[in-house]
Amino acid sequence: MKNRIFILSGLLPALLLVLAFTYYPFLKGIVMAFQDYKLFDLRNVHFVGLSNFKAAFRDPKFLHALTNSGYWVFCSLIFQFLFGLALALLLKKPFRGRGIFQGFAFYSWALSGFLIGMIWKWLFNSQIGVINDLLLRIGLIHERIGFLSNPKWAMTSVIIANVWYGIAFFAIMLLAALQSVPSELYEAADMDGATGIRKLWNVTLPYILPTIIATTLLRAIWIFNDPTIIYGLTNGGPAGSTHILSSLMLDRIIYAGDYGAASAIGVIMIAILLLYTIFFLSVTKAEKVGDF
Repeated sequence: MKNRIFILSGLLPALLLVLAFTYYPFLKGIVMAFQDYKLFDLRNVHFVGLSNFKAAFRDPKFLHALTNSGYWVFCSLIFQFLFGLALALLLKKPFRGRGIFQGFAFYSWALSGFLIGMIWKWLFNSQIGVINDLLLRIGLIHERIGFLSNPKWAMTSVIIANVWYGIAFFAIMLLAALQSVPSELYEAADMDGATGIRKLWNVTLPYILPTIIATTLLRAIWIFNDPTIIYGLTNGGPAGSTHILSSLMLDRIIYAGDYGAASAIGVIMIAILLLYTIFFLSVTKAEKVGDF
């Protein structure tokens, strides 16, 4: 009995912190989604049922942000994975200075998303940006492009920045998985006369498939939820053209003080992620490919 009390007393502070900073805000946010809860009118907080959800789906900005979110996640995830896998395969092979190269390759993952947004904001700058300068020098363009001020280029620009940011995550995770592939499998493939592409397709990828599934699922959720790069680069502009659901939710809080509307968007995001997770795990049949 004394041991149980001792264990409980040791766990209690951690449990209280989790309840206070995780579960309470989560439940409070769900409740607020059904309330008229405005920061500048706290004396008039009351339940409004599904009004916040109806208003969201009638709002063109929300529908545009919803479409942007799908485009943002799909494009970012595909290119992050492909470049991350290529980088992991490169780093798996021993070469002089590999440790230093790994440090530079993984450097982006050590930075905050907002800081990365600010760095790329300078790179994309139409007047002093390096990207415009390089494109002019090699003759691909003849006048400077307003990457972040032109709605046609803005979404592509923030996706490029996000792809650069996320490559390191896939490279780190996939490199760890690649190093666990038994050399005997490659030796057997060599005896069968398999080429590099066949060994990649028939040996490497099937062996690291659990890692691919887990990292892809997690990274998609992070990309969907993370507005920091967009805020650092465009703040959702120009004219809301780069807003995704998470950045629009922050907009509702910061500029409108409408916690009810923001919470409704948050609940919709939770529902989307829940449906995505169920669909993804069902399609990939994750339970049949081994432990993550």
